[in-house]
Amino acid sequence: MFFLSNGHISPVWYSVLARSGYFDPKELATFRKLNSRLQGHPATHEGLPGIRVASGSLGQGMSVAIGAALAKRLEGDTRQVYVLTGDGELDEGQCWEAIMFAAHHKVDNLIVTVDWNGQQIDGSTQEVMSLGDLPAKWTAFGWEVIHLEKGNDLEEVVAALEKARKHSSKGKPVVILMRTEMGYGVDFMQGTHKWHGKAPNQEQFDVAMAQLPVSALGDF
Repeated sequence: MFFLSNGHISPVWYSVLARSGYFDPKELATFRKLNSRLQGHPATHEGLPGIRVASGSLGQGMSVAIGAALAKRLEGDTRQVYVLTGDGELDEGQCWEAIMFAAHHKVDNLIVTVDWNGQQIDGSTQEVMSLGDLPAKWTAFGWEVIHLEKGNDLEEVVAALEKARKHSSKGKPVVILMRTEMGYGVDFMQGTHKWHGKAPNQEQFDVAMAQLPVSALGDF
């Protein structure tokens, strides 16, 4: 079971759902249009298959996931619950309540991955609300912490998830702190918050696509 807590990266989630057979990939072209089921944050009232819980406002996803993990424990289901959250989202106090709760109740079938890119909608996380020593915080809260320095490398991500699975079911929830770079691969988007919710024009799109690896997925 997977929960997308940082729901503003919904285009990625929608793409995964479409290619997993939940709906026709052609519907991806309706993203954020009026009356589309594919809005900026995934929600339930559009009736989109694969979306069971709304992921906004930010901060709620981890709490919902912990509830699901506890339900699995009661039902004797040994499978893990996965959550993806963002570092900017960790400004929310509810996240830290959930982090504390999960450790206290030894929710060890829970694996959280933090997209640690240092950016949020209004600027860098350092400027908006410094997170301090993030690894030390998670450790102090009683979690098993895994560091992933190359979060834009999918092979490294898969390896980190496999490592997390080996650490699960041992009395502690597990977190992967995944160092990433926003806009990775496109020189004018990389490392800045300015493209957080902004679409490129046609010229910018063409430049960006020329810099990215050739895709056979057909979204473009």
